Amino acid sequence: MLAVLVSALGACASFDSATRSVADVLTIYRPEVVQGNFVSKEQVAALQPGMTRLQVRDVLGTPLMASLFHGDRWDYVFTMKRQGVEPQHYRLTVFFDGDALARFDGDEMPSETEFVQRIGRERKIKVPVLQATEEQLAKFPAAGAAAEPAAAASEPTAQATPGGSYPPLETTR
Repeated sequence: MLAVLVSALGACASFDSATRSVADVLTIYRPEVVQGNFVSKEQVAALQPGMTRLQVRDVLGTPLMASLFHGDRWDYVFTMKRQGVEPQHYRLTVFFDGDALARFDGDEMPSETEFVQRIGRERKIKVPVLQATEEQLAKFPAAGAAAEPAAAASEPTAQATPGGSYPPLETTR
């Protein structure tokens, strides 16, 4: 009886990576787990010392963790686990002096393009270059020129907005 108990405990201890990989093959479905907010290299490059908390929030988004005990520190943590893809873990900590950004520290963040390629399963996702030549742009009328006559014809009381693309939500009386 004691030998059976010892061998059973030994079997539990031998549940190593090889056994884990066999269990992963037999697992039919494992849900994707995405937690936190992804911060790209471009967003980190936009941070400048002296920025206000509101400006930092506009660039990075709302922090995942803001502690009552560390009011001068925001933590941005991002984790993602998907089947067939290496788990992704990124951390960025932002430190404030009063309302001004003092410094930031964390992992080396990937660019948005690098991140999209890392999370692709078998195929690599090619992000197109978004450029237009002068000849391609000449095919389309100017944004403000075509929108104003159409808006004026459909509603005579509509006033142009500063951008010129959206009519007001309510008519002027």
